Amino acid sequence: MKNSGDIIEHQGEIIEIGIDYIMVEIISQSACSSCNAKSMCSMSETESKVVEVENKGYEMFEIGETVNVILRKSLGFKALYISYLIPLLILILILLSLSSFGIGELTTGLSIIMALAVYYIGVYLLRDKFKREFVFTIEKLNK
Repeated sequence: MKNSGDIIEHQGEIIEIGIDYIMVEIISQSACSSCNAKSMCSMSETESKVVEVENKGYEMFEIGETVNVILRKSLGFKALYISYLIPLLILILILLSLSSFGIGELTTGLSIIMALAVYYIGVYLLRDKFKREFVFTIEKLNK
């Protein structure tokens, strides 16, 4: 991962090219994955993520080609807020408010689960809006 100024870049490999979209696989590696002892350790992990990038059609790409996947840093922070910060605030708000009224733990826990379910259903229903807003771009690597 390269982080320069206003953008976040990851190297990825093109796995599929369609008319409208290019599918790029990004391999996220933990810090210990570059360690020489990783084969002896069960802590090392790599995770594969597939990103859908709009195919603009004016630049030719090939399956198997290594490219940079680029996202504006501000969108990365917005995704962080939507996926982690807002649900955490909902959890804390409901936990503190219901506990202060003397509501039982079971009711409080179920209320938190219901509120988070409603929140994530809302996020799911707005997925097309998010898809238009969170736009990835790709560029060829300079060799």
